Amino acid sequence: MQAALLALFQRDINKLYYEIESYIDEQNMWLVLDKTRNSGGNLALHLIGNLNTYLGKNLGNTGYIRNREAEFSDKNIPKVLILENLKKTYEVVSEVLENLSDTQMKAIYPENVLGYEMTIEYFLIHLHGHLTYHTGQINYHRRFFQSDTL
Repeated sequence: MQAALLALFQRDINKLYYEIESYIDEQNMWLVLDKTRNSGGNLALHLIGNLNTYLGKNLGNTGYIRNREAEFSDKNIPKVLILENLKKTYEVVSEVLENLSDTQMKAIYPENVLGYEMTIEYFLIHLHGHLTYHTGQINYHRRFFQSDTL
């Protein structure tokens, strides 16, 4: 399971990187679609914070300090900085997952995030779903603002 999760997280962080890199007009990353709350840029910041907290800090003891509010309120962060942070996040996630043993995967996750106790393995599956969910939203957001229909 550890090897499969490592491969999936690496693949999908790379997809997230591609989506952010593919914004032609950097300012479009910060636009919000009608009847939605978050821009593609803010969703990327949120995923960076999420992965660095729940994998880096809680499992890898990186000391990462999250500012969840800023993930949604910060605007106009340069695309190059987001991409740099995604590369660092990829490295952190890879290192943490490469070093998890089968015994650790079956252990209880150290923080009660979802309101109930769960194994590390279970929570990693949840986090992967969260990553792909928001990456899909970013894909739609990017393609919407790059369409010729605006």
